[in-house]
Amino acid sequence: QVQLVEFGGGSVQGGGSLRLSCVAPGYSSRRYMGWFRQAPGKEREGVAAFYGYGTYDSTTYADSVKGRFTISQDSAKNTLYLQMNSLKSEDTAVYYCAATGSHAYMPAIQALDSRSYNYWGQGTQVTVSS
Repeated sequence: QVQLVEFGGGSVQGGGSLRLSCVAPGYSSRRYMGWFRQAPGKEREGVAAFYGYGTYDSTTYADSVKGRFTISQDSAKNTLYLQMNSLKSEDTAVYYCAATGSHAYMPAIQALDSRSYNYWGQGTQVTVSS
């Protein structure tokens, strides 16, 4: 079982930045990890996904965050990060870290689909004021 713990959320003004972290003690190589978010009254949305295989790192981003958010992983620390810059009010949501239960390759559309993931953190709130 993979246990995930997110932290780093908070309240910021529009245009500001936050860095989210996800500690995964059960991390193993060749596993997809992702960030998802859910705003009140809206469906859970895939934000970014990361997959590392040897020296090859693959990242996938939702169109709404491209150029503003960056996903990265420090395998030595078993930690996944989401750097969020130029934040907008529409970025307000609870952000969740997730991991897949297999090591299989997934196309981008599946990497950003919450149904592809088996393990989830508790979520951390991000609030962006106008």
